[in-house]
Amino acid sequence: MSMSFERYMLDMIQPMRDDLTSIGIQELRTPEEVEQAIPDAKGTTLVVVNSVCGCAAGQARPGVAKALEHDVLPDHLYTVFAGQDKEATAKAREYFAPYPPSSPSIALMKDGELVHFIERHQIENRSAGEIAADLTAAFDRFCR
Repeated sequence: MSMSFERYMLDMIQPMRDDLTSIGIQELRTPEEVEQAIPDAKGTTLVVVNSVCGCAAGQARPGVAKALEHDVLPDHLYTVFAGQDKEATAKAREYFAPYPPSSPSIALMKDGELVHFIERHQIENRSAGEIAADLTAAFDRFCR
């Protein structure tokens, strides 16, 4: 790949990253960062598996943003980017068993255990508002 193509791709991807980091979600870009953040996190942890697909742009990221306006929130907010930070994403997915790899997807964990998971097929055919409602119901259930 030429440097100009790589730069172009980085420029294309950055706004997709910014959609989540601008609302306070921390990116985990390496397997080591994932290992430090996810398994030992006390309380509740939201992990968004971001991607370049249309349903991430139209439903997943806006749904997460809307959910984070709720009065009950997870203690920790993280994201990994499928197809971009591949090793970090693979490491994060180890904590989402028994669910197969899915991007975008959204995991809610409590004390290191998966308690709620939204797979791609549950994102594709739903609105951002429906995804936000799903997440806020999970926040109410697990984050109080």
